[in-house]
Amino acid sequence: QVQLVESGGGLVQAGGSLRLSCAASGAIFGPYTMGWYRQTPGKQRELVATITRDGTTNYADAVKGRFTISRDNAKNMVYLQMDSLKPEDTAVYYCNARLRLTLREFDYWGQGTQVTVSL
Repeated sequence: QVQLVESGGGLVQAGGSLRLSCAASGAIFGPYTMGWYRQTPGKQRELVATITRDGTTNYADAVKGRFTISRDNAKNMVYLQMDSLKPEDTAVYYCNARLRLTLREFDYWGQGTQVTVSL
């Protein structure tokens, strides 16, 4: 299995930047689609960005042009560079690893890291 640990969250003023990191261990990292999701109280967890093993990225409309997801398979790391942060970006951000095979599906989550954007 893949174990995921997020870091890099914190408090930042609107317009500022943060870089989230996700360290993966426990299994082969490369085949997984990696993603970042976020959740606020009273809302369902929502997709922020994903990146496949070949580097194809997908972003939620709310973050497109401001956030950048990247991965380094050699280092077993996934990153989320967040620029031009807005108060509505405040949430707990979760790292996700997904591997869908013909007869089995794997889905792993980190513990989350808090991002708070002040006015």
